[in-house]
Amino acid sequence: MKALIRKLQPGDAGDISRISASITRAHCMTDFGQVIAKQTQSKDDASFVAEIKGAIVGYLISYILSGSFGIEKSAWVAMLGVDPKFMGQGIGEMLAGEALKYYRAQGIKDIYTSVLWDSTDLLSFFKTLGFSRSNFINLHKRLE
Repeated sequence: MKALIRKLQPGDAGDISRISASITRAHCMTDFGQVIAKQTQSKDDASFVAEIKGAIVGYLISYILSGSFGIEKSAWVAMLGVDPKFMGQGIGEMLAGEALKYYRAQGIKDIYTSVLWDSTDLLSFFKTLGFSRSNFINLHKRLE
C-alpha cells in the first residue's frame, strides 16, 4: 500500500502522540503539540508525516542547526516513528527519503541522529539509509 508523504501540520500532534505511545507501549510525556507548533513555524526544517487512506501512520521530525560545535550547517533527525501495524512496509524509508531529498536541495551535506545503543532495530534502519557512526560522542548529565 502506497503512503502519501506530506509536510507536518499543527493538527498532526494527536496522531503522532498516538503512534509514539503505540511504539513505546507507554504514555508519552512529550508535548507533541508544542514540538509540532515549533516545527511548522520553521520554513527551513524538513518534518513530514505519512498517510494511508487519510490516516497518519508515520512521522519524521528533523531540523537544521547552524554553527554547532564546528559544523557549519547540518540537519538532525530528532524523532521518527511508524505505527507498529505498518512497520516493515517502507514507510520510514519514504519519510527519510523525503527529508534527505529536501536537505540535499538545501545544500546540507551532514545529517545526524542519535539512537539508544540497544535499539538494534533503529540502528539497523539508519544503517540501511547509509548512516554510520559520527565523530561525536553523546554526553549526558541529569539535573535533579
